[in-house]
Amino acid sequence: MRTAIVWFQRDLRLNDNPALYQASQRFEQVIPLYIDAPKEAGLWAPGAASRWWLHHSLAALSDSLSRIGSLLVIRSGDTEAVLRELIGEQGVAAVYWNRRYEPWAEARDQTVTESLSATGIDCRRFHTGLLHRPQDLLNRSGSPYRVFTPFWHRIEAQMFDQPVLPRVRQLNAPAKPVASLPLADVALKPAHAWADSIAAHWRPGQAAAEAVLQRLVDRAADGYADGRDYPALAVTSRLSPHLHFGEISPGQIVYRLQELAAGDASNRQSLIRQLAWRDFAYYLLHHFPKTPEQPMNPRFREFPWRSNTDRFLSRWQRGRTGIPLVDAGMTELWETGWMHNRVRMITASFLTKNLGIHWLHGARWFWDTLVDADLANNTLGWQWVAGCGADAAPYFRIFNPVTQARKFDAEGRYVRRWLPQLAGLPNRYLHSPWEAPSDVLEATGIELGSAYPMPLVDLGQSRKAALAAYDTIRTPA
Repeated sequence: MRTAIVWFQRDLRLNDNPALYQASQRFEQVIPLYIDAPKEAGLWAPGAASRWWLHHSLAALSDSLSRIGSLLVIRSGDTEAVLRELIGEQGVAAVYWNRRYEPWAEARDQTVTESLSATGIDCRRFHTGLLHRPQDLLNRSGSPYRVFTPFWHRIEAQMFDQPVLPRVRQLNAPAKPVASLPLADVALKPAHAWADSIAAHWRPGQAAAEAVLQRLVDRAADGYADGRDYPALAVTSRLSPHLHFGEISPGQIVYRLQELAAGDASNRQSLIRQLAWRDFAYYLLHHFPKTPEQPMNPRFREFPWRSNTDRFLSRWQRGRTGIPLVDAGMTELWETGWMHNRVRMITASFLTKNLGIHWLHGARWFWDTLVDADLANNTLGWQWVAGCGADAAPYFRIFNPVTQARKFDAEGRYVRRWLPQLAGLPNRYLHSPWEAPSDVLEATGIELGSAYPMPLVDLGQSRKAALAAYDTIRTPA
């Protein structure tokens, strides 16, 4: 009987899965395979929070496959070697998988395809993780887009033209037993003490992803367009980690969003625009593959970043900067593995502009602590905020965390949730406790420098220093 391997990567679902669907239609026997090969990602091997999510997502996928007559095979090692070994053991005729667009993954997959094809194996790669293939879109001059708005105008009309494949409901496992590692043996779960804290906020897996999307549709994406900038409001979709691990596809989301009534068009459009930003992030990563480590704007290679970062960086990471909105965001990240998007921008701006620390330090911290850590989105976000990437805000646009807090957390609900030690402060001083009179601090039992730190830097002076640093690279020599 003809047998195919379906190699799972970031597509951990049975619905709208082209590689799995096509293999199930064309072959009598299918071997679902996951290969643990973190070294192949080089500097961007999955971080601790990602490993936690991956562990539980694979467990959910394994359970789903067992319900349709199959088993998830888990192996560890060099991808091509693992595939060749399994091909030899089972007499496999084909290997099907869905594309990834990280530069290292594209290079590896091309090598695997050429090598296995040369031995007669039918290798097929399918597009599913993005709404549009990055290599298909160029501007009128034949060059890659570097700005989001024209990219958005190019793809906007095609956003709803996304076919969604049916769920695979039956697979035939090979008659000959297939050896597999226990999930626990690949050591995906992090040893960090905060793993239990993260688990209290998330449920990985396809069923959970579909439930999140269903709730979003049921409440008609209630207030998303107007409320997504307010961190205390529960209006964001929280689909990002499910999307990253492919527990749900962007096509499925777009398809379901069409159910929203005409009156909810603004919410629907705002959500779809965020999916387009995700596509744009991968588009830039595909066309500018060095950007995870290097600035897109070459002038920033000479930027005078702070050289001694130890004390400031550690305080930022642990939410002890003395700037409440920044510290609330970093505390949310540490406890939940996630942070509201606007707060991500504010905390990133504070690190790069006010503290003068290289954006790569922040990118790597987010990479290790976010459950939705995604190389394309992480790179785009940090370079955008630092001012050195595509579609970047001018460097002199520096987020003032106090002004931002007073606008987007005016009642202080977000800050009070994550910094309960400041809960007693009146709104007037909550976002800048160093401005509170001594009698107000005494009445609320807050001793600055003890219960809550004094600010690491003066926001006004550090802004001036950032602008002065920018002046050193603004005009090419």
